[in-house]
Amino acid sequence: MAQPTNTFDQYDSVGNREDLLDTIYSISPTETPVMSNIGTSKATNTYHEWQTDSLASATAANAAIEGDDASGSSISATTRVGNYTQISDKVVVISGTLESVNKAGRNSEMAYQMAKASKELKRDMESAISQNNASVAGNASTARKSAGFESWITTNDVRGTAGSPADGGFSSGIVAAPTDGTQRAYTETILKSAVKKAWEAGGDPSMCVVGPFNKQTMSGFSGIAANRFQVNSPEPGAIIGAADVYVSDFGELQIVPSRFSRDRSALVIDPEMMATSYLRPFETNDLAKTGDSEKKQILVEYTLEMRNEAAHAVVADLTTS
Repeated sequence: MAQPTNTFDQYDSVGNREDLLDTIYSISPTETPVMSNIGTSKATNTYHEWQTDSLASATAANAAIEGDDASGSSISATTRVGNYTQISDKVVVISGTLESVNKAGRNSEMAYQMAKASKELKRDMESAISQNNASVAGNASTARKSAGFESWITTNDVRGTAGSPADGGFSSGIVAAPTDGTQRAYTETILKSAVKKAWEAGGDPSMCVVGPFNKQTMSGFSGIAANRFQVNSPEPGAIIGAADVYVSDFGELQIVPSRFSRDRSALVIDPEMMATSYLRPFETNDLAKTGDSEKKQILVEYTLEMRNEAAHAVVADLTTS
């Protein structure tokens, strides 16, 4: 079939209105599982410090002679540790014309871009807190940096082999980054070893943060809580394909997938023993106008407060495919 002669169709027409939905769909994830589950605190300086302590080892030999003079017990000092605050920001510059024209999906380009920037900053913070970055004191030409979770853990680290990989950890005011070792498959035996070490050190971990590949690996561990549910209604039952709780010998672990931690590491976390400490909470600043544009900055200054690294564990150097 063919069009009749001189048919005027939409290909010839001028002025057809565009079909553009007044909605913007974003697929980028904004979940921050570590930050959302740990505490918050207030920093008052760019080097945020706190003290850690532990009890003396228990002994069955603690027996005193009747009527004997009392003598002083051995007392150990607290340990003073700290982390540097990190400034993270996003700057949005929008031309006067763009802010004035009619746009689909948003009325104000500045408001839309600032909302995006806020979400992006939270993702950046989650990455900095979760990974193996070292702390940096900073100077006039170098930005300060907060050390991440992986770099703090030295008491309960379960790492692959690579000669003698450096553990990282706090020393002389700085937290060093660990050296990655040889990757190996994630097994339940490795996880149980890490949880046991954290419990023996006095921790009470209740979260295990993993990347996507090793989240699926954990779903096959025998300690996974029941992933089948009896359906007692005529409604279709849900198919449970993910393991959310691991029952260890020392308590339950919520298995939390993360897009912002390293997939090669499993973070075993006691949420009570770490916090995000803010020197400056999220703030919006209007920047000086230098022409036909509007400039705004959204900024936050924070650090990871690792209250006691011995309460946590890390299973490092895992395969990711």
